Amino acid sequence: MQTRVKKWFKDKEYGYLDNGSGQDIMVKKSELIKCSYLKVNSMVEFECHIEEQALIAKKVNLLPKKSKPQNRQNNNQYGSRNHPFGVMT
Repeated sequence: MQTRVKKWFKDKEYGYLDNGSGQDIMVKKSELIKCSYLKVNSMVEFECHIEEQALIAKKVNLLPKKSKPQNRQNNNQYGSRNHPFGVMT
């Protein structure tokens, strides 16, 4: 599954993942792979398990940030070149 980090308590070494309108999914530091904490709003991939009536995330991987979209200035629909302001062609 994939979702975003809703809360992270660095001092307590656990946090919660967003589960839409359902119960939040708890994640413990011991289940993080290749990182030691999570930032709020980061995207993660994980396995979801039910333990003692609670949802628990296991094998949690931090997903890379999406790169910013490329500048589409040169991709106009008519194929004309962009020119500095005030230059006639």
